[in-house]
Amino acid sequence: MSKGVTPKSEDYARWYTDVITKAEMADYGPVKGTMVIRPYGFSVWDSIKDAFDSRFKETGHVNAYFPLFIPKSFLSKEADHVEGFAKECAVVTHSRLKSAADGGVVVDPESKLEEEVIVRPTSETVIWSMYKKWINSYRDLPLLINQWANVVRWEMRTRLFLRTSEFLWQEGHTAHASEKEAVDETLKILDIYKEVAESVLAIPVLTGLKSEAERFAGAVDTYCIEAMMGDKRALQAGTSHYLGQNFAKAFDVKFQNENNREELVYATSWGVSTRLVGALIMVHGDDKGLRLPPQVAPNQVVIIPIIKTEEDLKTIEDYVIPFTTALKNSGIRFQIDSRLKMSPGFKFNEWEMKGVPIRVEVGPRDMENKTLFCARRDTGEKQPIALDDAPKKIETMLEEIQSNMFNQALQFREKNTFNINDYDAFKTQIASGGFIRCGWDGDPASEAQIKNDTKATIRCILADGKTKNLTCVYSGKPAKHEVIYAKAY
Repeated sequence: MSKGVTPKSEDYARWYTDVITKAEMADYGPVKGTMVIRPYGFSVWDSIKDAFDSRFKETGHVNAYFPLFIPKSFLSKEADHVEGFAKECAVVTHSRLKSAADGGVVVDPESKLEEEVIVRPTSETVIWSMYKKWINSYRDLPLLINQWANVVRWEMRTRLFLRTSEFLWQEGHTAHASEKEAVDETLKILDIYKEVAESVLAIPVLTGLKSEAERFAGAVDTYCIEAMMGDKRALQAGTSHYLGQNFAKAFDVKFQNENNREELVYATSWGVSTRLVGALIMVHGDDKGLRLPPQVAPNQVVIIPIIKTEEDLKTIEDYVIPFTTALKNSGIRFQIDSRLKMSPGFKFNEWEMKGVPIRVEVGPRDMENKTLFCARRDTGEKQPIALDDAPKKIETMLEEIQSNMFNQALQFREKNTFNINDYDAFKTQIASGGFIRCGWDGDPASEAQIKNDTKATIRCILADGKTKNLTCVYSGKPAKHEVIYAKAY
């Protein structure tokens, strides 16, 4: 266990916070509930962002930016939407400060706004006000816009990356001429979310539909990716919403079809956020700190010279030039830790804490043997490799680590997923954690009672669910859906 990190088995929440702060991923902001993402954490987010952004652009989406401030009246236009966010909205009432008699500052009462503005909790309303201006004809459709932005939701209980008053995300908002096209878009984005989560973040996810009680405010249907964290709780890792014509009606967004008839457009919205960084930590981390999949690790390889003097360092740096040149040419991200005042042991612990996939140690004996000594963060396995073979072996090892981390997480989820059809057994298992795969009769009353009894919620109605001969775990009635239940973040 790394110094200063609470063991996962002792206090999971404390372990999570310890890892974030010790690995220099993030820190607490001066306003309660806010977060400062430090450079190391932001580099991870950049890799996640780039993975999604490239896929969005490949599928025809373009980026734009919309205002942070939204007129309060806009949120009144879509009743379900405002109801879903009303308790989380930060409201701006005045436009300036003035000097106080005691030397401080106070709000200038004469600067009260004619209409209060909302700091965006999400951008549907402001974006659809613009779409009304931009969409006139079927030739303007589909409109496929994404924005990378910050949003504010005034949370009462916060946790770094998972739930903060301000966070970073992408939000896509698209407009279509037909329902089918909009639904296809919603599912296309869901597939992108699943593919990136699994192939880039090495996080296995389940996909499906949210129940009415859990879906996005103002949506017709909400699809999601759900992941199991290291404490066997669920995390909603991304959502894609089919909005129907709700926002088009609210903002009167119509187009002339090919027959010159006026129609309302169909809409989608979808988003993932910096909570994916929290998911990475909780799915892969251990008592030594982070374990980062190579695809998103800021440094995929760290090289630690075993040195005492600057002359030793220069000798080793010259020795590894062919190796580092090959890494650079292969696009492998690496760093040489050349700090003289830090012991090798200190550096080992620090880079283990930061989750670097491969640590390479180089000392006098390695140079004599024409080797490098490698340690894998995912398994702890250590081995010498020949200097000449090292670049290719490192490349292969990174691929193996990426695959192994996904398989480790998948095995953990499968081990902690239970098929249950008895409510007493359901309650016993939920108290111990894990995913429960079971039947649900589709009755909101059954769903509400289970939540009241156990604090577990339907994470998703499974896309591959089977209901033949399945009964509701609560009521015993024939099941309309096969679902995943779990306690969630």
